[in-house]
Amino acid sequence: MSAISIARVAGGASRRILVLLALLLAVLLAAPWIANDYLLTVLIVILYSAFTGQAWNIMMGFAGQLSLGHALYAGLGAYVSAVLFVDFGIGPWIGFLAAVPVAAASGAIIGFLAFRFGVAGVYFAILTIAFAEFARIGFDHLAAVDASAGLFLPVRQVAHNDVWHLRGDPTMFYYVILAATVVAFILCRLLLESRIGYFWRAIREDEEAARAAGVATFRCKMVAVMISASLTSFAGVFYAFFYNNLFPEQVFNIGRSIEMILGPVIGGIGTLFGPILGAFVLTGLAESLNTAMAAFGLDMPGAKQVFYGACLLVVIVALPQGVWPPLARRLGLSKDKP
Repeated sequence: MSAISIARVAGGASRRILVLLALLLAVLLAAPWIANDYLLTVLIVILYSAFTGQAWNIMMGFAGQLSLGHALYAGLGAYVSAVLFVDFGIGPWIGFLAAVPVAAASGAIIGFLAFRFGVAGVYFAILTIAFAEFARIGFDHLAAVDASAGLFLPVRQVAHNDVWHLRGDPTMFYYVILAATVVAFILCRLLLESRIGYFWRAIREDEEAARAAGVATFRCKMVAVMISASLTSFAGVFYAFFYNNLFPEQVFNIGRSIEMILGPVIGGIGTLFGPILGAFVLTGLAESLNTAMAAFGLDMPGAKQVFYGACLLVVIVALPQGVWPPLARRLGLSKDKP
């Protein structure tokens, strides 16, 4: 293809992407007006998964650092904001500002230990799991947060939605997590096209070559870990005020970390739309499965986990790059030829 043809293809793809984004955002903004409470709750779960998937994608999809312990950062954000609210009456947004440095510092400690001493690949993933498990065990025995008995946030009836204290109906929570997902998408876009975004991709493809080319790989990876951890901490704040209860066994469980990565893996690791599409596909199909099982009166513990495993198997075998890249080519949303 000539340079002019490539430019035309790129310009056409960009316009189609903008139209798709506008349509998707319009549908999501209008959803509370037509959805019932159940469907609205499902959409909240989908957007929560999309948000956490975007945060994780910065670390793995952009910088190539596999984390299987991301529940650590969400758990820290949840507990920091919840303790400040329960014990001192400090609202969740101030709590989030306090949770960010805590989560970022935790990510920095893990990153420093790993990157300074050459812990990479599967060993880095194991290190992230270990820290999440340390936190789970520690909080499970920490009396200040009621240990394994669980920390419960006070719930009071309000005449109107209180966004400052995250107290209100599901519609308010829906728009909060929608706004957070949009901000995360924009941030990921800016990071991906920034100077450090190119450095991350160079590290992801070949770290030794990137280092030889003069990229400060240690600093770039540390930035990726800290940004990813900081974003994920907001997911924890939202989780705490949406569910109003925290149990270490649930919040820091490795299953939470796995759920965070499923969206990007299904949708397409390293892409902007992958985590969002993966969240819609995976959560939507899982809820459809639950509805079908309930309709037939079936009670099958572990069915959801089996379903997730089957989805992963199908994607790994049939669509190793995820659902989004081939779909984007089919729809003419990619700069590559279909």
